[in-house]
Amino acid sequence: MVGVIINVAAVLAGGTLGLLLGGRVPQRLRETIMQGLALCILLIGAQGALETANVLAVIVCMVAGGLLGEALDIEKRLESLGALAERKFAHGGQNGRFAQGFITASLLFCVGAMAVVGSLNAGLTGDNSTLIAKAALDLVTAVFFAAALGPGVLLAAAAVLVYQGAIALMAGWLAPVLTDAIVTEMSAVGGLLIMGLSFNMLGMAKIRVGNLLPAIFLPILYFPIANWIGGLL
Repeated sequence: MVGVIINVAAVLAGGTLGLLLGGRVPQRLRETIMQGLALCILLIGAQGALETANVLAVIVCMVAGGLLGEALDIEKRLESLGALAERKFAHGGQNGRFAQGFITASLLFCVGAMAVVGSLNAGLTGDNSTLIAKAALDLVTAVFFAAALGPGVLLAAAAVLVYQGAIALMAGWLAPVLTDAIVTEMSAVGGLLIMGLSFNMLGMAKIRVGNLLPAIFLPILYFPIANWIGGLL
C-alpha cells in the first residue's frame, strides 16, 4: 500500500499547488489552459483506445456498460456527490466545475494500465516502482488540472485511494483474473471515455461519461463468456 499512499499524496500535493497558482491566473488564461488540457486529454484517450487488440470486446463492453450505467444513472449520482462536496468544501461559486474536476481527474488518474499493473505489483510483491512513477506523472497533471478546474481535482485523491488500494489489497485474488488481454481492453475502453471527457470540456458534445463507466470493468466478464461461447461452437 506504500505506493498507493505515495500516489494519493502526489495528487493532493499537485492539486494544492495548482489551486495556489490558479488563483493568480486571469480567467481568460485559465480558459485557454483548460482548452489546451482538453486537447491533451483527447490525445491520452486516443493513445489508450488505440491499444485495443479486440475491437468487438470494446464495442460489446461499451454497449453493455451504457445500458447498466443508464439503469443505475451513475452520472447523476456522481454529479450529486460533486455538488455535495462543493457545498461542503468549496463554498459554492464553482458553477459545476467542482464535479467536472473530480470526474475528469478521477478518470485520468485511475484509468490505464499503470494504475492496474502498478497496484497488482505493489500488492503481490511489494514492488512500488510503477506506482511511484505514476505518482510523479499524476503530480504534474494535478497541478495543471487544479489550476484550470479547481478544488474538485483534490477529491480525485479519494478515488485513487479506493480504486488502487482495493486492487493492491485484493491482488492475490485479482492477479489470475486481470490477464494482459483484459487489462489492455480495460485501458482501451477507458481511453474512449477519456476522449468523451475531452469532447465535453471543449463543448463539442454532452456525453454522459459517468453512465458509461461500468464498461471499463466488463472486459473481465467478456473474455470468459466469449471463450465459453467459442468452445460451444
